[in-house]
Amino acid sequence: MHTLKEQAELFHQLHIKGNPLVLINVWDAGSTKAIESIGATAIATGSWSVAAAHGEQDGEIMPFEWVLSNLARITTSTKLPVTIDIEGGHGRYASEVKENIIRIIEHGAVGINIEDQLPGGTGLYAIEELVLRLRAAREAAERMDIPLFINARTDIFLQTAPAQHTSSHLEEALVRSHAYAEAGASGLFVPGLQDPQLIQELCERSPIPVNVMVTSNEPTPAQLARLGVARVSYGPYPYQSAMEHLKDLGRSILLETS
Repeated sequence: MHTLKEQAELFHQLHIKGNPLVLINVWDAGSTKAIESIGATAIATGSWSVAAAHGEQDGEIMPFEWVLSNLARITTSTKLPVTIDIEGGHGRYASEVKENIIRIIEHGAVGINIEDQLPGGTGLYAIEELVLRLRAAREAAERMDIPLFINARTDIFLQTAPAQHTSSHLEEALVRSHAYAEAGASGLFVPGLQDPQLIQELCERSPIPVNVMVTSNEPTPAQLARLGVARVSYGPYPYQSAMEHLKDLGRSILLETS
């Protein structure tokens, strides 16, 4: 049995440029056990999926106490390292984020996703604001003596349709990558980015490992590995797929009994 600190160190080691950590995002203890049983090396939650599974909307609407209780059930159900998506940190001020991170570590997580999108999806935090929040998260981890993997998510690419992504978006992402790294981030998460050339350049120039979310059939995980990605995740897709399967099953049962 690994200690929490050992789990955190292992989780860092799993991020290898060109041989990415693949995370099939879960939403509760049951989905955690299912993913662990097929050979996963780590567990990651997705805030959208967790909220939906609790009958809530994404965007920090779900009470933080629910987030913590769900996390506790996940971490006690698996021996694998667990990283949790906490959106913007569930707090208006950096001091609140710091206290929330301490509680998250106390509940067994060794990694977090923290994003620069404002709650409600109305824009992005200024770089300086997100830097304060990242520093608060790192201070919390140091206080707990846990090398927390802080995956800093920038929603630059989600603000624009993939076909309209340009080098200017890439440059803006790189500015944030450098600032976030200096503030204590361990990785950069860029949901919405699909263009292979932009992905490759970002991986080459980012000071921290890059996480890409698979949102379509291309690029494939194998292609992302060749582009230099260190982490591949699936966001809400596993939950959405499971719910569609459940509805299909339900329809077939109802048809048989009608």
